[in-house]
Amino acid sequence: MTENQKEAILNSGKEYFRKIIIPNHLKNLDNLQLRKFNINPFLVNYLAAFLCGNTKPESLAKALVYPRILATSLSTSFGQNIQTFISSLEEVTGCASGIEGIDIEFIDAIDNRRKYCQCKAGPQTINKDDIATILGHFKYLMNKSRLDKMHLQFDDLIVGVLYGEKTDLSANYKVIDAHYPVLCGADFWEHLTGDNKFYYKLSKAFGQVVEEDKIDGSVLIKKKIKEIAAEITEKGGL
Repeated sequence: MTENQKEAILNSGKEYFRKIIIPNHLKNLDNLQLRKFNINPFLVNYLAAFLCGNTKPESLAKALVYPRILATSLSTSFGQNIQTFISSLEEVTGCASGIEGIDIEFIDAIDNRRKYCQCKAGPQTINKDDIATILGHFKYLMNKSRLDKMHLQFDDLIVGVLYGEKTDLSANYKVIDAHYPVLCGADFWEHLTGDNKFYYKLSKAFGQVVEEDKIDGSVLIKKKIKEIAAEITEKGGL
């Protein structure tokens, strides 16, 4: 892969966050209201005290808002919209596949063989039903390769997991990995780009968007905490 293609991936990653992830994240933060939390009063009072040393309304609001906006809502948005990033990856690398069940095709930077890859978001993002679907697509391609004399090997068909560690792969991925390679996180990006640091460069690029666009999330979160705290006060506590 050329340096221009690598740079294009980094830029497309930034645009993915700029146009998809950040707007959804800000919208989720803006829409937060007390009634939208499934509150366990025992846990939220404990967490508020653990986090802030007291159970005042603002501390309770922090215990509710921080996990939701810094983890749950963002992870959900990333997973739901990952196909957008995969599509941009196809476009900027010029490796989109016309084969059903295959997202991208590329020349592996490690073994120089053409890989047929189905991309997934993270190490926990497939369910049991996905196993048969993925294996079915790969089996079809292997059979087609024999008829078309494509000379495919089993390790030419891969699942590329965009982030995570091999040790974090779910049992569902491990079933697939027993038949075809599952490349995860830094390993996948090195096979695609030939750069063993690219995974970390990409993750940094996502964060750089916030700096480049001068988004001050701390101010927005503080504002929302005050709003939720006011609701808690009006309700008489949790």
